Amino acid sequence: MKKVLKISGLVLLGLLVIWTFIFLYKKSRPKVKTYQIETVTKNNIEKRTVATGKVQPRNEILIKPQMSGIISEIYKEAGEQVVAGDIIAKIQVIPDMVNLSSAESRVERARLSADQSRSNYERDKKLFETQVISKEEFEKTQLQYRNDQEELRAATDNLSLVRTGITQSSAKYSNTLVRATVSGTILDIPVKVGNSVIQSNNFNDGTTIASVADLNDMLFIGKIDETEVGKLSAEMPMEITIGAIQERKIAARLEYVSPKGVEENGAILFEMKAAMEMPTDVFIRAGYSANADIILDRRDSVLSIPESCIEFNNDTAFVYVVKNEKPQEFERKQVKAGLSDGINIEILEGLKLNEKVRGNEIIETTKK
Repeated sequence: MKKVLKISGLVLLGLLVIWTFIFLYKKSRPKVKTYQIETVTKNNIEKRTVATGKVQPRNEILIKPQMSGIISEIYKEAGEQVVAGDIIAKIQVIPDMVNLSSAESRVERARLSADQSRSNYERDKKLFETQVISKEEFEKTQLQYRNDQEELRAATDNLSLVRTGITQSSAKYSNTLVRATVSGTILDIPVKVGNSVIQSNNFNDGTTIASVADLNDMLFIGKIDETEVGKLSAEMPMEITIGAIQERKIAARLEYVSPKGVEENGAILFEMKAAMEMPTDVFIRAGYSANADIILDRRDSVLSIPESCIEFNNDTAFVYVVKNEKPQEFERKQVKAGLSDGINIEILEGLKLNEKVRGNEIIETTKK
């Protein structure tokens, strides 16, 4: 019995040794790599970049008052459409006491002169009718009378203007009425009834009563990196994606690239503007954040392969052309590459349509 157990042990030991040798032999043999096979096809290749920015009206007009005072009424709200000439607000004038006193004094002097000239005119008119004075003397008196009447009217209008900002002769076009200077949509009315406002002058920009813009003429205004700005040109097409309306892409064309860059976070950026083709079925609000997808270059219906098939050595590109699929055999071949979109790359020379090349290695995974 002991002899049988001894023989069995030796057999098991021998089998273990043989298995170990077989295992080590298999491990020492080089693994055969398997690769995906890619075919040369014709594709459209586009090289793109993305610029971030905002959607803004081409022209945003700030409406300023033509006189200082206090807002007494506001007739419009943000979001309303206005036509040039529409009244937006009304200003109540707070008169300066020095100017008011001077205007009242001028009216009184003008009234005294008008009363005196009226008396002279009526007296000389009777004398002229009885031929006591000449026509020339009477016309002088008549002229003085008319001048004094006009001065009284002007002084009265000036007093009314100082007190209320309105004159009797131009009440309809009073400066106290703030009117829209352009047609469009009111973007904002930053003042409220009771706010003091200042007219624009050489030392002050004046208080903004409202901002008005045409929302049918919008621009994408963004910034692009210095490494790509040299590839931009006027009329270059792009697609605008608005953050609030991500499912919709809006066509646009580049209009302007700034000649001067600005440093931001260590990078040099250049401002760019693109005119958007505004859709009629979607309301685009001013100030939306947006991205511009810019087509820097495009090739239509060109030979291409996945860029991962290319092997670069200095400035030379190589591919491995399939000589045999089973077992896989490849031949290294030099090619001339063109435009790349990051996935596919254009082949200018070295390959033909439907020719097969080596792709990525297939990694075999063992299921547990």
